[in-house]
Amino acid sequence: MRTILGQLKQYKKDSILTPLFTALEVIMEVMLPFITALIIDEGIQGGDMNKVYFYGGIMVAMAAVSLVSGAMAGKYAASASSGLACNLRQGIYDKIQTYSFSNIDRFSTASLVTRMTTDVTNIQNAYQMCIRIAVRSPLMLICSMAMSFMISPKLSMVFLCAILFLGCVLGGIMMAARKVFDVVFRKYDDLNAGVQENVSGIRVVKAYVREDYENRKFSKAAENLRRLFVKAEGLLALNNPAMMLVVYGCIIAISWFGARFIVVGTMSSGELTSLFSYTMSIMMSLMMLSMVFVMLTMSAASIRRIEEVFKEEPDIRNPENPLEEVKDGSIHFDGVTFSYRKGSGKKALSGIDLHINSGETIGIIGSTGSGKSSLVNLISRLYDVDGGSVSVGGHDVRQYDLEKLRDAVSVVLQKNVLFSGTILENLRWGNGEATEEECREACRAACADEFIERLPGKYDTYIERGGVNVSGGQKQRLCIARALLKKPRILILDDSTSAVDTATDARIRDAFARVIPGTTKLIIAQRISSVSHADRILVLDDGKINGFGTHEELLETNEIYREIYESQNKGGGDFDQPGTGKGGAA
Repeated sequence: MRTILGQLKQYKKDSILTPLFTALEVIMEVMLPFITALIIDEGIQGGDMNKVYFYGGIMVAMAAVSLVSGAMAGKYAASASSGLACNLRQGIYDKIQTYSFSNIDRFSTASLVTRMTTDVTNIQNAYQMCIRIAVRSPLMLICSMAMSFMISPKLSMVFLCAILFLGCVLGGIMMAARKVFDVVFRKYDDLNAGVQENVSGIRVVKAYVREDYENRKFSKAAENLRRLFVKAEGLLALNNPAMMLVVYGCIIAISWFGARFIVVGTMSSGELTSLFSYTMSIMMSLMMLSMVFVMLTMSAASIRRIEEVFKEEPDIRNPENPLEEVKDGSIHFDGVTFSYRKGSGKKALSGIDLHINSGETIGIIGSTGSGKSSLVNLISRLYDVDGGSVSVGGHDVRQYDLEKLRDAVSVVLQKNVLFSGTILENLRWGNGEATEEECREACRAACADEFIERLPGKYDTYIERGGVNVSGGQKQRLCIARALLKKPRILILDDSTSAVDTATDARIRDAFARVIPGTTKLIIAQRISSVSHADRILVLDDGKINGFGTHEELLETNEIYREIYESQNKGGGDFDQPGTGKGGAA
């Protein structure tokens, strides 16, 4: 709870004022039955109308104070709880931004979304009840009990028996329901993951006519969640019968024993009337406390899940005295080994010794799963090596300030991502200060200008979330232009021209040589034609270097490279480029 309450920040004042106004409200309400007893005993039975008017005026004033105090308590409770929820969401979001890829891998996207929405809402509701109801109910209970004992200590023992009975019942219900709610929120994650997967892949679902299958899968997940909620709510539903049993049991007991006390003269009618009022106050307090316990039971699982996010420490951090400048684009891998799960024994890369000069163009090729993306992810320190070192600009990447290092490295990922906004807004992710002319130049270099100029809004055309209103090749070219705007020391293209034709691919490569001649360029590709022009080509196989040299050298010495080349050129080269013999892919 300390982690959660630490997010109150500017709403601490509201959190303090809420119980203060609630306490004042309770004090006024508790005094009202006592004044009622005085009106009956001294005013009505004594035949003194002046006392009736006097005590009646006091009751009106106390009721007004109670009303205003309750309204203020409700206002501040709403402000504090909604403010806590706002700060929690912001805190979780800020924390996620500090995560490395390995941290994010431990949480699914759907799970993080559930924690920022459903779990935070549960905590918001629980906190509002805690500072309002959980303060009001115990105060009302204690004050009402105190007043009851002042009226009749013997008769008030009925309440103690009721509280002990109800406490045992509620404790058992809470323990059973808590275990179920832990499972419920994990199932929420599964349900959200299914929705996210289905919606993001809706085109594939429709292309393969799998709507019925996906509907059945979602229905099964929703049914599992419904069944668990029914089980949990079924346990919590036992709360009301237990409460009603206690309420009516207390009323019957007080009516029976109170009547006898009036007959023998040890209690007045006004005292019995006020005692009935206190009985209802005590019972209502117990009922509200049971509601708080129910909400706390539901939110306990949410609290633990959010604490997991806050307590997760980033695997990658800045050093104490980080380097602020990347001098050049030279890259050195020295004895690098890497695995996505440390201690698993499964290496994504092993024994990597690689030295790249600043300004070189390096092609990287290999089969799926050979470690191409893993290799380049280490350069901008998206992951840290298990063994060995990766150096950029003559220094280990772990010595740099993370932002400065990543500013010097532009990455066009295998999975291209565009955000909702105009084309210019997306381009300026690469450089927030870029002028429109600089954006146009980058688009010309990436061969994106030709399709942008055909759009009705040109550079002000709105891109839908995820770039769904542009084609795969157009998306790739926009992402390349965005990367060029950074004017990086190192440019990494992770299979990012796979959706463009060979002629456009060649024009983009020519533009690189003209626009960023001093930038080190790493080009991961499946097509030989995309890397054959490179200064040197790296062949990876099963996480190890299988070959490293020029196109001609690898054709002579490397079996894997030669097989890829021959398979792609067999029958006439790439699909959009006529075969020209052995040199056709160059």
